[in-house]
Amino acid sequence: MIGYQTSIRGFRIVETVLSETDCDNLSSSLANSNIIRSRAGARHLMAVPEVIRIANDNRLLEIARQELHGQPHPFRATLFEKTGKANWLVVWHQDTALPLRERFDAPGWGSWSVKASVHYAHAPASALSRIVSLRIHLDASTADNGPLRVVPRSHVLGVLADSDIAGIVKQHGFVECLVPQGGILAMSPLIIHSSSKSRSEAPRRVLHLEYAASHSLGQGIELAVA
Repeated sequence: MIGYQTSIRGFRIVETVLSETDCDNLSSSLANSNIIRSRAGARHLMAVPEVIRIANDNRLLEIARQELHGQPHPFRATLFEKTGKANWLVVWHQDTALPLRERFDAPGWGSWSVKASVHYAHAPASALSRIVSLRIHLDASTADNGPLRVVPRSHVLGVLADSDIAGIVKQHGFVECLVPQGGILAMSPLIIHSSSKSRSEAPRRVLHLEYAASHSLGQGIELAVA
């Protein structure tokens, strides 16, 4: 079992960590930066100065520190941007792919790919258990705008085959993570999660930050900053 604060359920919500002004400034910075956007948002945002600043903000570092029981190191930032015009659903899955400094050969790692010159591989549970994700809600996440859904305690099951995930969701059920603007959802990358399409024109923008207790996940295995 993962030994941090989310270990019992695999996630927790910390309300009103950032102010409305913090969220507006971060949103403005992302809107005005030269990031490459897709329909769903943008990846590889750790080069954006405001993202670096907020990722190293003491309020977020303290939450990550509680989860990891050590000094947290932010290594990846992704913007998810769901609106009435850019609307999609995300099927049930786990977050198992990690950005890595270079390719290597080690048991449990595989399905290599390259995105924007960054190497990615699907990681084993032993590595994913040393990572926590903090989702900053730049807008309130409501029942109508496609909130994240999670299967509590599913993170203790290890890395699952896609064919097994649907059955686990059906057996155990899920909860919707409703989070106010400025709130943070802390979650294990191993928790089964999804989101539905939005039924509202209200935006749902989330900055998804990932932290590790160390950039080193083993001999010759180094996380990339993306």
